[in-house]
Amino acid sequence: MSFWLESDMDIIGHFCTITEHRIQVMKHCFKIGLYRQGILHDLSKYTPWEFIPGCIYYQGYRSPNNAEREERGYSSAWLHHKGRNKHHYEYWIDYSLSPSKCMAGMKMPNNYVAEMVMDRIAASKIYNRGNYNQHLPWKYYQKGRDAHLLIHPETKALLEYLLRMLDKKGEDYTFAYIRKYIVGRKEYPRI
Repeated sequence: MSFWLESDMDIIGHFCTITEHRIQVMKHCFKIGLYRQGILHDLSKYTPWEFIPGCIYYQGYRSPNNAEREERGYSSAWLHHKGRNKHHYEYWIDYSLSPSKCMAGMKMPNNYVAEMVMDRIAASKIYNRGNYNQHLPWKYYQKGRDAHLLIHPETKALLEYLLRMLDKKGEDYTFAYIRKYIVGRKEYPRI
């Protein structure tokens, strides 16, 4: 019990941030017709394996996973999270059948690509508070673009297409497009 009382953990700050994020993603998912995914989004963040590191490394302006990664060389919370949440392309990394690759990104189902876009929008809103605009999710993606080596090429193309659409045309247009052409479809649209 003393660990909880003596540490510098920000339990309330982290709880409020992840809850606010989940509510934001839920609202966005409902707008595009992903009701079940909206309700279930990121529930693993409340498990001890993710919640405790999140409280320890909480800063309020970026993911605590980054701070944990900087201190420890890896993020235990992220490793747990990505293995349980299908809206992260890292969930879809598997051994490749191609002899030239050891690991490769598998093609993500449309509904999870759509949820990934909603997740990125909500994260941009939460971490940028009153400074959010429709350009931030695309700009944030571009910063880490070179790190996306193990994302399936078609998944990457669809994700980038939707983030660019958001950047140029805004939420209303992009959400309507996703609801009409992405959610519930088995194949990716031609882009």
